[in-house]
Amino acid sequence: MLSLKSIVVHYGGVQALKGISLEVEEGAITCLIGANGAGKSTTLKAISGIVPLTSGEIWFQGCRIDGMEPEEIVEMGIGHVPEGKRLFLEMSVRDNLLTGAHLRSEKELVEQDLQRIYGYFPLLGTAATKPASKMSGGEQQMIAIGRGLMGAPKLLLLDEPS
Repeated sequence: MLSLKSIVVHYGGVQALKGISLEVEEGAITCLIGANGAGKSTTLKAISGIVPLTSGEIWFQGCRIDGMEPEEIVEMGIGHVPEGKRLFLEMSVRDNLLTGAHLRSEKELVEQDLQRIYGYFPLLGTAATKPASKMSGGEQQMIAIGRGLMGAPKLLLLDEPS
């Protein structure tokens, strides 16, 4: 499903990734583990098209995606929940979740997925009209993960989900 082939990323003159290769099969759960500064977040940002590669290749479902715009990568089915939640704090829990489905046109399926997210995180259903700013840090993380799932991604990248 996803293949990274010797990817290298630089931030200015600093090499952040040095020849990372990995394969992720469909249906697999894969974790990147390492110390702070090891390149875990940079790897996810490279897959999402947020940071450019210096060299190497990234393939998703048989298509080369390195060099594509992040919006194109999302449209292909890769969702990314970055560290730090990045919620719209003034908006309700429900509206934050619905922002994850902004590219989807099938309203009935979006509503079904919203109910599925409430099933995963019942607290979000009971607090659907509350502003995200009134939720605890852990509850806000539930919103961020739910928002990522609302895009119905084929592959979901979670950066520090706990």
